[in-house]
Amino acid sequence: MPLLGHAAMLLTFDIVEEAIAEHDDWHTHEHLPERLSIPGFLRGTRWVAVAGTPRYLVLYEVESLETLASTAYLERLNNPSPWTRKMMSNYRAMTRGLCSVARSHGLGMGSFSLLVRFKPASDSDASLEHWLGIEVMPQLAMRPGLGSVHLLRSGLAPQMTSEQRIRGADSGVDWALLATGYERCALSDLEQREFSKAELQTRGATAVVTATYQAGYTLSEREVDA
Repeated sequence: MPLLGHAAMLLTFDIVEEAIAEHDDWHTHEHLPERLSIPGFLRGTRWVAVAGTPRYLVLYEVESLETLASTAYLERLNNPSPWTRKMMSNYRAMTRGLCSVARSHGLGMGSFSLLVRFKPASDSDASLEHWLGIEVMPQLAMRPGLGSVHLLRSGLAPQMTSEQRIRGADSGVDWALLATGYERCALSDLEQREFSKAELQTRGATAVVTATYQAGYTLSEREVDA
């Protein structure tokens, strides 16, 4: 599968406008290298919204859900660097999902992505995942303009940590679809068709929120190790 591990951490958030430039500097040169040096963290990608909100999407691909509850990871969260402490105060409306990779189809990671967050209605989990994972997603990965598509499901409840206390309590993620590709128009078409709010609602999804992003920076654990 195109994702590098069996789990992922999905974050969306805004940054106060006057701190955006410093945030991107910090996130690129300190925060991503720090996170990717933690055992089990495999790749991190920062995306910036081109349609919809919030401004940022960050995806960390990790070996397993256990990685996101590990002593090494929690130690970092509870002992932030001075620069991290400064930047955490500029975060707004953070959602943070510690997710299992329920379905993943295609190859690679495109430069554009469509993120769809939602909750399954009561008793619709099995039918919704079957429709997405069996009937829809395998064909999407081969559609012109697209490259990969993933279904993430909440797997762990995040613990309260020092970083979270600085920025305020995070909201959670229930289910999320992440489609990536090389043509933005293909993702726009997907948002209007298979992954439209109306279509997902007929299949048992609620609280559907979508946004389109462009990749800003990616780092892998092999690069950090080197």
